Amino acid sequence: MNYRFWILISIVAISGFSQGMLLPLIAIIFENDHIPSSLNGLNATALYLGILIISPFMEQPLRKYGYKPIILIGGLIVILSLAFFPLWKSFWFWFCLRLFIGIGDNALHFATQTWITATSPDKKRGRNISIYGLSFGAGFAVGPLMVPFVHVSESLPFIISSLLCFVVWTLIFFVKNDFPEQSIHVHSLKATLKRFWAAWKYGWIAFLAPLCYGFLESSLNGSFPIYGLRIGLEVSNVSILLTTFALGGIVFQLPLGVLSDKFGRRKILIFIFFFGFLSFSVSSLFEQIFVALLISIFVAGMLVGSSFSLGISYMTDLMPKDLLPTGNIMCGIFFSLGSLAGPFIGGLFIEHFQGVSFFHIISTLLLCLFLLILKFGKSNSVSPSR
Repeated sequence: MNYRFWILISIVAISGFSQGMLLPLIAIIFENDHIPSSLNGLNATALYLGILIISPFMEQPLRKYGYKPIILIGGLIVILSLAFFPLWKSFWFWFCLRLFIGIGDNALHFATQTWITATSPDKKRGRNISIYGLSFGAGFAVGPLMVPFVHVSESLPFIISSLLCFVVWTLIFFVKNDFPEQSIHVHSLKATLKRFWAAWKYGWIAFLAPLCYGFLESSLNGSFPIYGLRIGLEVSNVSILLTTFALGGIVFQLPLGVLSDKFGRRKILIFIFFFGFLSFSVSSLFEQIFVALLISIFVAGMLVGSSFSLGISYMTDLMPKDLLPTGNIMCGIFFSLGSLAGPFIGGLFIEHFQGVSFFHIISTLLLCLFLLILKFGKSNSVSPSR
């Protein structure tokens, strides 16, 4: 179990690495080629579109063939897609490759996450899921550091990431296949729609946090590099800022989770969204002072970098136990919707609001969420210990 767990964690980390690299890397390449920022953002949505497209079709193959084949197929799709980028530099060809990476990454995450949660003992499940989240975040944080290699060759970052993914992917061959529990209840379409509507009524306020995190992650990594270059930041400084934001979220993910257990998820979400709004507002004032910008971005990452996990915890507090699976699915859907919207809206903002700080669009979103949770958020209606 132990070596299998760490192999799965390694796969998740390398998946985060590839995603963290692709968003800023392609954004900068397209910006240097004078691709409009709105189209640049549209291309970045392909990865999240792939995640949404494949999501309804993942469960049955997993139950039929087991975890290992799904991970192998998903990993192979990611490796080949990364390797194909240098073959033909075309907007729509790269769009399709990013779509396939989204499909492959979703297969990796669905299989590894289900495998870890299904096989972790109760007393270690929370710890293992925390390590799972931290491993992806760490990989995502390291990914942007590959961007400066574009000055050596545009193909080099794709080649290196493809090789690294291949090396980690081969580790899964040393793991014995396993299957999830096969007890599954068949529900009518009407019953499924009723569950989704009931989950929405209980937890809509909690779904806003994953939506926000998806928007933040994808817009910062997909649109901010464009804005950064336009205000005179070096490519290396852009990658450092993105990594700093991700590191802030990694370092403070567990402390904020512990505080939310003690003081309640609603209070912590109100706190992080209000002070996250202030942090990004400050960032807009220090765009030309790199050290000050670095500090404000790190503080912003400390605060809002945990909004996805806090949103899931808040949903769990609000949702009846029989609706928790549906609630988790909806958290994933809202994260994907935010991720799809981020680069495209960010690109439109950069294109049509020149002279206005990119950070204002993020600070405005955080202020809106702060007000919504302050007005409509409920305290834990179900004990977290249940």
